[in-house]
Amino acid sequence: MSLNRSEKQASVEEISALAAKAQSLVLAEYRGIAVEQMTKLRKQARDNGVHLRVFKNTLARRAVRGTPCEAIVADMTGPLIYGFSEDAVAAARVIHDFAKTNDKLVIRSGIVNGKALDAAGVKNLASIPPRDVLLARLLGVMKAPVSGFAVALGQLAKKREAEAA
Repeated sequence: MSLNRSEKQASVEEISALAAKAQSLVLAEYRGIAVEQMTKLRKQARDNGVHLRVFKNTLARRAVRGTPCEAIVADMTGPLIYGFSEDAVAAARVIHDFAKTNDKLVIRSGIVNGKALDAAGVKNLASIPPRDVLLARLLGVMKAPVSGFAVALGQLAKKREAEAA
């Protein structure tokens, strides 16, 4: 079904708005995926704050012209699903996790904060733990010296009590 000029303009504006807000964009080829599988993928994306859409590639190329997403314009061919995310890792994680269970979804490329990634780069990006886990690890590393010092002081106090008695 062909779009009229106003529908095309609305699509270009929507893509431009998503690209402007997003920290990451992941492109994946979805040829041959059943509707129920695609619905499952879209639900997972919504739950993780990822805007997953299918656009006409010519309109997407036009919309990302002059933005950091322009670096992957050459990969915008064939039946693609576009995953935009304000979280730098969320789109890559959702699409990569789905691709593990469905071999018909093929990750093509991606872009994070203006840096283009190939399929292997997107997979590496997806392996980064969530923000909460990274913050917990950082706090654990920061807390370790203080807790170690507190334990050493406690042992020293017990030793002195034993010597005094």
